[in-house]
Amino acid sequence: MGNLSDVRYADLPLLTADGDERHAWEHWGAGDPLGTLNRITPEVRRDAVATVRTGETINLDLPLDVPYPTLFGRRPYQHTFTGPSKRNFIDDRIDDLFPQASTQWDGFRHLVIPDHGWFSGVQIDFENDRDTIGVQHWASGIIGRGVLVDISERTLAALAEDPAAPVDPIEADELQAAIDATGEPLRPGDILCVRTGWMQYYHDADAAEREAVAGRFTWPGLSGSSEMAELLWDSGVAAVTADNPGVEAAPGRRGSGRLHRPAPALSAMPFGELLRFDALHVALSAQQRSSFLFMAVPLNIPGGVGSTGNAVAML
Repeated sequence: MGNLSDVRYADLPLLTADGDERHAWEHWGAGDPLGTLNRITPEVRRDAVATVRTGETINLDLPLDVPYPTLFGRRPYQHTFTGPSKRNFIDDRIDDLFPQASTQWDGFRHLVIPDHGWFSGVQIDFENDRDTIGVQHWASGIIGRGVLVDISERTLAALAEDPAAPVDPIEADELQAAIDATGEPLRPGDILCVRTGWMQYYHDADAAEREAVAGRFTWPGLSGSSEMAELLWDSGVAAVTADNPGVEAAPGRRGSGRLHRPAPALSAMPFGELLRFDALHVALSAQQRSSFLFMAVPLNIPGGVGSTGNAVAML
């Protein structure tokens, strides 16, 4: 599985005595706001800078008004212009912005574990507590070596055949094979970037198909299996990003569960969703490599549940 984290997934404690879910709550400590982002040490960042060869930058974010229609019932923001003022200035204002409506980061406040609380078992008073595991703690930047893994061939073929039909999830062995195929083993602190092909399909879709996408819960992605959770933890990655709406597949395979539960909620591994990897894939392929400098600066929102992506790649 490449480089391992300091504690193997199999050695993490069980959430409940009669269950099989493992957690890193004791590993990171109660209320730790960074989780696996702690793996991005100054040394990891310094080594990541060494991946830069040409200095070319590629934006990995969708425009803030895409997808449209919006997904999951999140409303589109309202953009208003005012002015010119007496001094000839024009201002603009954005209202009703859902930070997770477009390219996004899922923060640790995003998912609660019933009967246990949020990550590390903390309880949160959302009205008065704007500090505990809020997304503002990530605003110093998620900066490290990105590794782009392309698993789009199978999923694009399935979407071309029937975009409304469930696509078999990417299981742990398939993801590991794709990682191995890059020839660049994962290192502790890496940001794993998974190109499922969903974004290419969405980009090519017409207005009617995009309308249909907003009304169905179907896209390719990673499996929610314990094997996938183990692979992600043991690989040592600091975060997982994908070009689909949820990193994991929807709907998932029966009996596998949801990857959001063992990864962000139980292991404190940030997920980045709806990133654009198509142009990056073309550029990296031309240079015959898969690694690059990944840089994202989540919004400094006190108590934030999530953030816009704000991600770029430097080659």
